[in-house]
Amino acid sequence: MARTLYDPTRTEPFTVSRSKIDLYVDCPRCFWLDQRRGVSRPSMPGFSLNNAVDALLKREFDAHREAGTTHPYMREYGVDAVPFKHPDIEKWRDALRRGISCFYGPANMNVRGGIDDVWVNPAGELYIVDYKATATLAEISLDGPYKIAYKRQMEIYQWLFRQNGFTVHPVGYFVFCNGKLDADAFDGKLVFGVTLLPYRGDTAWIEPTLRAMKVCLDSDEPPTPDEDCEHCAYRTAAARFGS
Repeated sequence: MARTLYDPTRTEPFTVSRSKIDLYVDCPRCFWLDQRRGVSRPSMPGFSLNNAVDALLKREFDAHREAGTTHPYMREYGVDAVPFKHPDIEKWRDALRRGISCFYGPANMNVRGGIDDVWVNPAGELYIVDYKATATLAEISLDGPYKIAYKRQMEIYQWLFRQNGFTVHPVGYFVFCNGKLDADAFDGKLVFGVTLLPYRGDTAWIEPTLRAMKVCLDSDEPPTPDEDCEHCAYRTAAARFGS
């Protein structure tokens, strides 16, 4: 798929994905280089095992979606809900091409993101749901620096659904599938424990961030390197040695 870089002279809305918002929050300079010059950060390898867990969870929850029934995980954690049945569910899951989107006028941007799942409670409120796969002996929690990005992800999805006219509960759920590392043997299978973690989102930061992204993109000069960004540090060091 061909990339569309930002052009300050164009009047058409510019499309930004959930991941590009996260890139801006992480480092405005890396975001500017990516969206204005097409210079992306080095790509990471695909997480095939995570993708397999996502696919199997979606299949499992879809069976309950069709039946209108509560998944056992929901009952175990006291979540009074069923998977949300909607004709656009597969579109919303298509993060690369479609997803759920809205137009944000003050920044002249189309904002989009691809969700894992949506549940609905008896009051008609939606719970945004995100699947995560991991393997750790530590307690499953939302603590830790890299999990801040998980929380932003959830909040962007909550904001997108509200912008599309849905009533969204402030609490969303992370479905953590943790590969058990304390088994006696592999035996050709990896056993997962499943933990549901609720998270109360706060979307107040999103619209100011979108407006700041617009200011950043309109500039013909990149922001200064972020001292906490390892990618900026690498570029600076490489330039110093003429590479």
